Formats: sequence, structure tokens, C-alpha cells
Amino acid sequence: DVQLVESGGGSVQAGGSLRLSCAAASGYSAVTLCMGWFRQAPGKDREAVAVVATQPGGTKTYANSVKGRFTIDTEGTRNAAYLQMNNLRPEDSAKYFCAAQYLGGGIFDPARYELWGQGTQVTVS
Repeated sequence: DVQLVESGGGSVQAGGSLRLSCAAASGYSAVTLCMGWFRQAPGKDREAVAVVATQPGGTKTYANSVKGRFTIDTEGTRNAAYLQMNNLRPEDSAKYFCAAQYLGGGIFDPARYELWGQGTQVTVS
């Protein structure tokens, strides 16, 4: 099965930074409409963090809780995404998932994403 492969999670102190990376497994080149990063903390629903439309110059949309601290980018690709996370807070601790949307729909709705990664843990203390 095709998957998205994430990397870059870890443990940091409050105020620190991490960069998450996500790409489709080798050989898969289908063009996405958008790529998103979601997160899920224990006992909570999965929530959107940041979404980017993957066409050149595509719109980037952020959850209010991360605006000004997180930056999403595709680096010009149509099936990869990166999340630079600065000034991390303990409440950012969660498992972070990368997702790809091919058919369109609500960009902050996890149900509208067709492909997911396995997740990478981010812990901020």
C-alpha cells in the first residue's frame, strides 16, 4: 500500500523547534490538491494544524493555536510537506500526522484526506 512517510519528531523543551518532514513512498507520484499536518493528543480528537494547497503559490492555512509559530511548505513538490515548528509549547505535544488530499473537500476535515502517514510523536516539556 502507498503510504506517506513522516520523520522529524522528538522531545524538546518549551521554546524549542522541530521540523517535520513527509513524503509519499518511493515511486508514488500522484498529484495532490493539498497536503496537511494534523495532530492528536491522548483522549482528544485529531485536529488540523496546517494545510497547504500544492499548486504553485498555493494558500497556506493554519490553526489559530499555531499561527505565527508553525510554517508549512511543500518546497515546490506536489506530494511532500514540511512543518517547521518554532516556540513550541507543552500543549503542542501530540502525535503528528501527515495527510494528502486528492479529491477536494474541507481542508481542515480529516475525513477529506485519502492518504495518511503513521504519525510521529512530538513531546514538549
